[in-house]
Amino acid sequence: MGLFFAEDEERFTGVRKTGFPRYREVLEGSWKDFLKVGFITLLFYIPLAGGVVYAVLSRSLLVAVLSGVIGGAVAGPGFACLVDLILRRLRDDLGDWWTVWKRAFKQNFRASLYPGALQNALFALLVYGFALMLWGAIRFSPATVVFFLLAALLVCMLMTVWWPQVVLFRQTSVLQQKNALLFVLMHPWKTLRSALLQLAWWAVMFLFLPWTAFVVPFLGLWFILYVALFLLYPDLDDAFRIEEQISGQLSARTEDMEDIEND
Repeated sequence: MGLFFAEDEERFTGVRKTGFPRYREVLEGSWKDFLKVGFITLLFYIPLAGGVVYAVLSRSLLVAVLSGVIGGAVAGPGFACLVDLILRRLRDDLGDWWTVWKRAFKQNFRASLYPGALQNALFALLVYGFALMLWGAIRFSPATVVFFLLAALLVCMLMTVWWPQVVLFRQTSVLQQKNALLFVLMHPWKTLRSALLQLAWWAVMFLFLPWTAFVVPFLGLWFILYVALFLLYPDLDDAFRIEEQISGQLSARTEDMEDIEND
């Protein structure tokens, strides 16, 4: 019996499936690795979570912003490693998870600081604002709530496309942001669907605290990110030629090694 589905020995045939069978194949084959890396990623979020909780309790907007920027920069490298592992599994790279994590952390540490700070600064502001609104500490107009939601949706759409570029390519942040914006404009409904799923997931986690706190260590980060990237991966691969470029890099490395051995 599988964790998510009934055991099916014919599922792993070596031929890449599409649609739900592909979703099922990757999830059943990699959920243990996702769970381990997802838990490690949560550890990187401890400073951010602590800062946001303190900001809400103290009703300090400045603390919320600083927690988002500093805690987000700390969380960035850990999140990048999770994105890297999910993308590897989606392209059938079945390398050892710990080896993959260490390599991804080393390669993406610097590149992940800025997107981590930017993404989580907004996250901190949203949690701060909605927490005070729900507890009646501050009244927000409907227009303000709509603005916050639309801003969160737009940033989520852009960041879902930005992070794969962070872990896959060595490019400037400006170019990555431009590519993310162009991708969103070319695939608005697909990126919107992925963003809505993520926001809905985290809204449930937030609204049903503290009961959902027991779910977060097991499914919180990795599961919804896997779903979002799975839905976008065919279009990401088509737009950025992910597998083609990686295949070319591996072929070049193999040729270099053969040349060295021949010399």
